[in-house]
Amino acid sequence: MSRRIRMAGTLLAASALTMGALTGVASAQADSGRAAAAKVDNPYSGAKVYVNPDWSAKAAAEPGGSKISNQPTGIWLDRIAAINGTGGAMGLRAHLDRALQQSGGSPTVVQLVVYDLPGRDCSALASNGELGPTEIDKYKTQFIDPIAAILSESKYANSSLRIVNTIEVDSLPNLVTNTGGKPTATPECDTMKANGNYVKGVGYALNKLGSIGNVYNYIDAGHHGWIGWDDNFNPTAQVIKQAATAEGSTVDKVAGIITNTANFSALKENNFTINDSVNGTTVRQSKWVDWNRYVDELSYAQAFRQELVNVGFPSNIGALIDTSRNGWGGSARPSGPGAKTDVDTYVNGGRYDRRIHVGNWCNQSGAGLGERPKAAPAAGIDAYVWMKPPGESDGASSEIPNDEGKGFDRMCDPTYTGNPRNNNNMSGALPNAPLSGHWFSAQFQELLKNAYPAL
Repeated sequence: MSRRIRMAGTLLAASALTMGALTGVASAQADSGRAAAAKVDNPYSGAKVYVNPDWSAKAAAEPGGSKISNQPTGIWLDRIAAINGTGGAMGLRAHLDRALQQSGGSPTVVQLVVYDLPGRDCSALASNGELGPTEIDKYKTQFIDPIAAILSESKYANSSLRIVNTIEVDSLPNLVTNTGGKPTATPECDTMKANGNYVKGVGYALNKLGSIGNVYNYIDAGHHGWIGWDDNFNPTAQVIKQAATAEGSTVDKVAGIITNTANFSALKENNFTINDSVNGTTVRQSKWVDWNRYVDELSYAQAFRQELVNVGFPSNIGALIDTSRNGWGGSARPSGPGAKTDVDTYVNGGRYDRRIHVGNWCNQSGAGLGERPKAAPAAGIDAYVWMKPPGESDGASSEIPNDEGKGFDRMCDPTYTGNPRNNNNMSGALPNAPLSGHWFSAQFQELLKNAYPAL
């Protein structure tokens, strides 16, 4: 998947922990388990969240992994074959059956990542998809329709399950930032903007899946280091509105947005704010912030949620933030602000996010687990989630032949010196990484070591 900055962005591809025990407020409309209840305002409130046995077993097999192996993570439906299960991994029905077992009749969230658009990941190569740019009909009939058919089965639709869908990571932001002659534009993104198949595909998915009573759709909205600039912020809200009203969908089929999916942007930078200045120079002029209006994910997610309300979404839509890899703890975590020698020293000395550049997105060195999954943690935020399963690679460090449609992106190569999307900086990627979505033990250990809050 892609992660771009400015005109840049994020991603890649895919026992019951209670988010009721996760400090959520139980809804008066809670699902009884006997029949599908009316949709609740926040599906995570008062609910357990499904723990994926496939991921949990891999995590538990790692040294120290048992500390987090009971956490809920996203299930990535990143190709048609994933619906029925591939390579020994469980398919959708198997996950839903196991979720019903874990639920014990109590409301339980199942987190799915719906991720197989035609021409997927038009601005990167690590998670290119199986469908060509024009294969919108195949996307509808062989990917979305089968998922909808399974979710509609009475066994699941009339149950205690609440299905949360992350809809097509990175796709809509790419139409804003990586098209139209911009320095970060790619021919592939220009093609997808011209043919409209990202907008059509997202609209179709929202409509088809959102018509099911216990399904909650969250549209991917990039992250602050991609969409936080003035020239990206409202245009991205507008293209999300366009998709949410395409192919028969309406804004009411959208429960909210998700930010930072599979990315590394710090949740909250405590050592500086966007309003600070050093010797008369605003923090916005620092090389790290580069005139962005946001310095962290929490402020961005809250502001972007409000921007969607401003352009016509319901006032009660929510937001999710993927905190699976944005903790930035360990010995490199600053204990206070940087020196006020100049604005760059101040920002670089105090920022938790230790990436070389905010546009770096692949298997980042020094990253750590972030806040544990939690319901209703802040105003406007439905939950902190681990939608990207920790330990799953973002992309291979070198070219690896495969039958999954995944290319080699130099941003996953630790020797790469960069491109316009990361201002020609080093990639910051870990070496010896496997294909996106495959287990990467070294990354998992890095995330444990640098977790914040610490394990």
